[in-house]
Amino acid sequence: MGEVTRARVDAWTWAVRLFPTRSAAAAACRAGHVRVNGDRAKPATMVVPGDEVHVRGGERERIVVVQRTVVKRVGAPVAVACYLDRSPAPLPKEHVVAGERDRGAGRPTKRDRRLIQKLRGH
Repeated sequence: MGEVTRARVDAWTWAVRLFPTRSAAAAACRAGHVRVNGDRAKPATMVVPGDEVHVRGGERERIVVVQRTVVKRVGAPVAVACYLDRSPAPLPKEHVVAGERDRGAGRPTKRDRRLIQKLRGH
């Protein structure tokens, strides 16, 4: 199944499905979005079981502890067994969408657009 004792962080994060492609994982490492044990990780940084990997991307941060190292992409059920997820729970979405208008209300005025942008935090 491709299990080894050490693995590159870009290959491991891709193999356990934290990134859709290995190049995306390497790009995230180069951009500083991946940390291993608190230190900024280059794509070639090695991970071993017990290491804590922080992945910042999308709308939330993932914090995982390496349980098994794999370098070949594995299925989702196997991937979940390769790490211990310590990520904070995602924030609940609000029930009311800010700036939602009634259907058929027409085009918003300049004042309406500014209010909508203010509600959405832009």
